[in-house]
Amino acid sequence: MAEKIGKEIGAVTHFFDKIGVAVIKLKAGLKQGEKIRIKGATTDFEQHAESMQVDMKPIAAGKKGQEIGMKVKDRVRPGDAVYIV
Repeated sequence: MAEKIGKEIGAVTHFFDKIGVAVIKLKAGLKQGEKIRIKGATTDFEQHAESMQVDMKPIAAGKKGQEIGMKVKDRVRPGDAVYIV
C-alpha cells in the first residue's frame, strides 16, 4: 500500500547550501507555520514552514505560482516535491 504523504503543493527549484535556503515553486498556497514534508530520491524530512521570503522580503504566506525562498533544516535538491502534511 502506498504511503500517504499529503497534498503536493510545489517543488524545489534551487538550493543555497551556504545559507540553507530552498527556492520552492508553489502549485498551491502555503502559510507560515504549516507543516510540510520535502521528499525526493535522497531527501525525506518534515518541518514547519518558517522564514519564507519573496524578493528578500519576509512573507506570511506564499500564493500559487510564486517562487518563495524558505529556510530548510536539511539539504534539498532541485526536483524534490513539497507536501503539506
